[in-house]
Amino acid sequence: MDGISAWIAPVYRFFAGADMENCYYRESPGFIFEVFNTGDSLWITASWRGGRRLAFRAAYAPGGGMELQRREKGAEHVVFHLKTLFGNYRVRLDFPPAEPSMFHCVTTLVPDIPLHVPFWPRDCVPLPGKTPATGKVHISQEGIRSGLMYMSFTQPANGSLLYFQDLSALNDYCNATETSLGGTVGGRWPELGFSLPPTKEKPLPAGKEFVLSDAYLLLDAQKATGEFGQARQFLDMLSRVYVQLPPVKTTYRNWPHILKKSLHDLEHKAGCWLQADGKSYLNAYVSDYATPPESMVQLAVLLPLMDYEEWSGEKVNMTDVIKEGLPTFYDDRIKSISRWLVSMEEKLDGSEEHKKPRVMDSWYLHHPLLNLSRIAMKGDKNARQLLLGSLDYVIKVARHFKYDWPVFYHLDTLEVIKAEAAPGKGGERDVPGIYAHVMLQAYELTKEQKYLTEAKRAAKALQGRGFDLFYQANNTAFASGAMLRLWKMTGDELYLDLSYLCLANIFKNVWLWDCDYGHARYYQTFFALFPLNNAPYTAVYEELEGFSAFHDYLAHAKDRVIMPAVRLLLAEFIKHMMHRSLFYYPPELPPSVLSGQVKSGELDKKLWIPVEDLQDGWKTSGTVGQEVYGAGLPFALVPRHYYKIPEAAMMMYIDYPSCNYVKRGQSLFFTVQGDERLHCRMLLIPVEGENLSGYNVTVSGKAVKGKRTPEGYEEFILNGNQRIGIRWKAKGRKKKAAAQLIKSL
Repeated sequence: MDGISAWIAPVYRFFAGADMENCYYRESPGFIFEVFNTGDSLWITASWRGGRRLAFRAAYAPGGGMELQRREKGAEHVVFHLKTLFGNYRVRLDFPPAEPSMFHCVTTLVPDIPLHVPFWPRDCVPLPGKTPATGKVHISQEGIRSGLMYMSFTQPANGSLLYFQDLSALNDYCNATETSLGGTVGGRWPELGFSLPPTKEKPLPAGKEFVLSDAYLLLDAQKATGEFGQARQFLDMLSRVYVQLPPVKTTYRNWPHILKKSLHDLEHKAGCWLQADGKSYLNAYVSDYATPPESMVQLAVLLPLMDYEEWSGEKVNMTDVIKEGLPTFYDDRIKSISRWLVSMEEKLDGSEEHKKPRVMDSWYLHHPLLNLSRIAMKGDKNARQLLLGSLDYVIKVARHFKYDWPVFYHLDTLEVIKAEAAPGKGGERDVPGIYAHVMLQAYELTKEQKYLTEAKRAAKALQGRGFDLFYQANNTAFASGAMLRLWKMTGDELYLDLSYLCLANIFKNVWLWDCDYGHARYYQTFFALFPLNNAPYTAVYEELEGFSAFHDYLAHAKDRVIMPAVRLLLAEFIKHMMHRSLFYYPPELPPSVLSGQVKSGELDKKLWIPVEDLQDGWKTSGTVGQEVYGAGLPFALVPRHYYKIPEAAMMMYIDYPSCNYVKRGQSLFFTVQGDERLHCRMLLIPVEGENLSGYNVTVSGKAVKGKRTPEGYEEFILNGNQRIGIRWKAKGRKKKAAAQLIKSL
């Protein structure tokens, strides 16, 4: 032990005593919970049968003088009312019946005086026994991510803990004091957990009740071994806490309508395009003419557009425009698709490390090839030719770096220009996963064994990276799917473990609380995905790619037994994405929320092109720019969540992922994915001018009734993991073009 602070020494001394008197006692299988008033704190202790103990500080009174006024006890909860020199506390302690190793504690305070909080000690202390309490924190909050901490004990015996602070409950505190909840959960062993953000100029006002803590502690008698065991345990524990959280409300968004506006602006806004060598290319950011066109940008928009074309039966003119320019990114010097338009590479201004001729950012080599492979799978011959003509170079690079890519290297010499993202953090550690994905797609296209061999070699390079595997969100998301596919192909459990390891890295980098202070009062943040480990904002492009990768993951896993936690978390991310990603569009935000200055290009607040970034509530958003390469958002969402039923003159929408569609006569059957303990929304949407009639809906064979919305839709709230049936009476519209359904929305 490196030493303890003055705030921990009295805690150790108190709990080392033999004559402690508790004010509450509860036993559950494997655990004992007690509550103690030490005069300056109300402590909840959790004791494992093996001898471990943890103390959680539920309320704090600097200088002492905390008096227990009364206690209210129920079957599964207890409430303590406490008086201090500066106000009155209320502490409610709940024990969820389904989770005997969990407790949930909510602490509120009504200050008697305007109250400043210059410092607040952390609330979670592992207690020593005959030997010091030792362990390791595997995950803790980074920036404004989820307020969680996952750790394991090594002495006095094994065990694990997931600490989760529901930061959504503290928005009133932050609005009153103008403080942020970023970086509030963490600490250094043995002083861990949550610390209230210190007030600066604005105190807590007197006479109003504020939540100061809303904590869930989930205990486990076992310490997971190795990175794979820890990944599984973290995913399982996170899902178990997740189902206990208050549901975050979602709303239906009319994505076909948003798609139309986005399509118009993408096609007609001059700032989205750059002309070079007689061809048109998409800019990365609106009106960013200083940066040459990028292959990744073209393909990131093209692929969702093609998905939409297939779904709608409508031709989108710009797909051919984008396709025409793709061959100009092929660099004959290296025999591969490259990042920058070859003819304009020398115009790079060097303003950033990667904006220099012949410098490659490792993941940028693979991402265009991944999307080319997905387009080639649709039967596009030019995409296939560009892909296969690049693979020899890509394999050469992979073998040169021994499947451990740096951040930047020289395209021609392969000289490392920047080895690590940060000192001691390694290079782009998830690139082996996206490389494996490219190789698997190549194998599926050609059936050449060498590509499958390369995928396996790259997969093994992901081992040993633990919770530091994540470099960029979309890379890690695609890597998880590649590992799942390798498991399906080979039956080797190593690949399934690697898949879970990738997902655990994803879910440590999400925003599992709804920021509702400052500017964030005008947008939702719950279950947003951060693009990089240390990114201070969420980004539309990485979220979109994560969304698509998770759909693909569940599609490959639909008939396989995988962790229920994975199905639950992926489905919930997708549901909340369908709700909150609307707020990346400037017209949906008050002008004051958006930055007056942007890093790249310009920000047109009336344009239906998403901004790159949504920030912590005390910062303006859109600071990076208006992201053209994120403009594929609605074109990816609509085909995956709307199902056309032209014979019934209606369309079905569902915000959970779904699969196993079977259409028989005048009936449609499909499976809602996710977890049966949670809910999703299904809508039946009529063609304009039509009334919904002559249909019925069943859930696992039982008829259910919907609710008519003000728009004339029929809404159903369904549980996950159910088989749904929709039956209708034919309306004589079999010849009606399905596209008319889309135009009517």
